Amino acid sequence: MNKAVAQQLEKAPNRKVYLSTIAIILTALIIWSFMGVNITGFDQQGMRIARNIFRGLFSPDLEFLFDFTSGGGVPGLLFETIAIAFLGTVFGSFLAIPISFLMSPSIVSRPVAFVTRLVVIFIRTIPSLVYGLMFIRVTGPGPYAGVLTMSLTSIGMISRLYVDVIENLDRGVLEAMTSMGCTTYQKVRYGILPQLFSSFLSVTIYRYDMNLRDATILGLVGAGGIGAPLIFAMRSYRWSEVGSILIGLVVLILAVEIFSNKLRERLVNG
Repeated sequence: MNKAVAQQLEKAPNRKVYLSTIAIILTALIIWSFMGVNITGFDQQGMRIARNIFRGLFSPDLEFLFDFTSGGGVPGLLFETIAIAFLGTVFGSFLAIPISFLMSPSIVSRPVAFVTRLVVIFIRTIPSLVYGLMFIRVTGPGPYAGVLTMSLTSIGMISRLYVDVIENLDRGVLEAMTSMGCTTYQKVRYGILPQLFSSFLSVTIYRYDMNLRDATILGLVGAGGIGAPLIFAMRSYRWSEVGSILIGLVVLILAVEIFSNKLRERLVNG
């Protein structure tokens, strides 16, 4: 048995040159990347700020953390962040449904699908912060700019995932409806949507989980939510308020993560 194993190992191709080439390429890329990044380390002021942030986490402003007045404390700011992420996800998911069907070559002609994919790729290439700054110039700072930003950025990802679900559908249903002379609308309404509901909802929940984090970042540029008070507290060196906001964000994201994972698991597994 050992002799047979040794013979098989001798017959195996020598991958040392292949692995060595990959290792050399990766090492060269890492060195090249470090050459393009200016790493200056931490100065004394940076270390002091880091200590103050951790001190604020362990000694938060409890009055600010549990202030349930309208928009006056962490709960009100978190509620605004949740609302921005929820509305942005809902609007984006509804807009992504027709776009995803226009992207599917099994539903529409290939030229239409190609052009729609190019539009979606263009939407996805622009970061959410850039969209946020653009909408702030149009609507002014506030939650409305955050909702518009979340809606637009959600379209790119949700429509792309929707298309993957559409392309994995049971083709037998579509072929049967085509042979019956059904229109494109009838095929979508009665043959596709009933199969897609749970998968679409799972994708939407996943995107909401991402939008909740993005809504916090958008607040840093004035698009509503808890990000703006966070950056103002840091600039004013109110580290106890920073700790309160970070604690609220951690609790919120953990709760949403647990709830969304369980809900998506039930939707996928029926």
